[in-house]
Amino acid sequence: MKQKILSSAIALLCLHSVNAHAVTYVSAKAMLDVQTGQLINAPLITIDNGIITAVERNKTPTLSKDDEHISLPELTLMPGLMDMHVHLTSDPTVSRSERLGQSVPRMAIKAAYFAKKTLEAGFTTVRNVGADGYSVIAVRDGINAGDIIGPRIWAAGPSLGITGGHCDNNRLPPELKYTAQGVADGPWGVRVKVRENIKYGANAIKFCATGGVFSKGTKLGAQQYSLQEMQAIVDEAHMRDLTVAAHAHGTDGIKTAIRAGVDSVEHASYLDDEAIQLAKDHGTWLSMDIYNTEYTLSFGEQNGVDEENLNKERQVSKVQRDSFKRAVAAGVNMVFGTDAAIYPHGDNAKQFSRMVEFGMSELQAIQTATINSAKLLKMDAQLGQLKPGFAADLIAVKGSPLQNITLLEQIPFVMKAGVVYKSEK
Repeated sequence: MKQKILSSAIALLCLHSVNAHAVTYVSAKAMLDVQTGQLINAPLITIDNGIITAVERNKTPTLSKDDEHISLPELTLMPGLMDMHVHLTSDPTVSRSERLGQSVPRMAIKAAYFAKKTLEAGFTTVRNVGADGYSVIAVRDGINAGDIIGPRIWAAGPSLGITGGHCDNNRLPPELKYTAQGVADGPWGVRVKVRENIKYGANAIKFCATGGVFSKGTKLGAQQYSLQEMQAIVDEAHMRDLTVAAHAHGTDGIKTAIRAGVDSVEHASYLDDEAIQLAKDHGTWLSMDIYNTEYTLSFGEQNGVDEENLNKERQVSKVQRDSFKRAVAAGVNMVFGTDAAIYPHGDNAKQFSRMVEFGMSELQAIQTATINSAKLLKMDAQLGQLKPGFAADLIAVKGSPLQNITLLEQIPFVMKAGVVYKSEK
């Protein structure tokens, strides 16, 4: 019941700018059914108040006075894409040291700018897994209120982490006694932090279960948080019906997070056979960012990334891709997560071709960013497909993405909740 109430509230908030008295019709050359992989010729989608009410074939709409017909005769329609791992406040061209001086209001402005870029790239829904000062929560609320333009956002607030771990800040001298906003230790300490994030508007929770590439002084494989602490985080979040994401590169941290009941494991770089089987047994979603390594190793040095962090990226990149291959072959649940912010926002779709290169079919890759991500968010009855009763979040591409997945890197048409935000017909 709680999830139904939340879903209804989100739907209502996102439909603010739709004219309830007009009907919109969208026709195109074809439409991709992302569930079956079937290409449907000459579709006509009827949209009323931001919701799809009909999907038909070979029909010509009869328009009333205020109705609109959007004709895309050369394009293929698809559901709007979904990225389950972004950081909208971060800019990869700004060095870590420079970011230390950025205020929360400045971060929020950056997030608003990058949210618009992300939507225009065809991503109508994202999950922001960590940001200081509740900045992305403010951006999400601004989008829902119609103040600014962007995708639907699930925002985690500050990421939870242990003292001195990946989600703390180890770049400042000890005399400043600085502790990152999400730091909490012990089962009751992490429960308090989850409650605090929810108090200030988080509709997802993220914690760091291992070290990370871009932190100072952490080891990729080292587990952070005990099983008891992770279970406390998950239990507290699940009591409030929020999904939980665990940042985890190292094998022990991955397996402990899965046993603790997390909904998704982010990065999942060092997978062994037991970790893969655990993910299958628990139905855990893996969100593996296998594109951004190329950007980091090509541009990281000129962007001011420290040598320590570049070395960790070199260590993990091939291992993570090998793990991705094995997880795909084993049939583990996968969602689309890119870690946008490590590379430029708006380039999210460049990961699709790498997912195909490393073991997925084109349809499987597309499903990670549509029906799978919707299932992770428990929104699979409202998002991720073009069907009656679903939100009118749709994009269009010039051809069939089943034949050429890179078509998703250039999206000429974007609609969210029945409102057109990009049209290059």
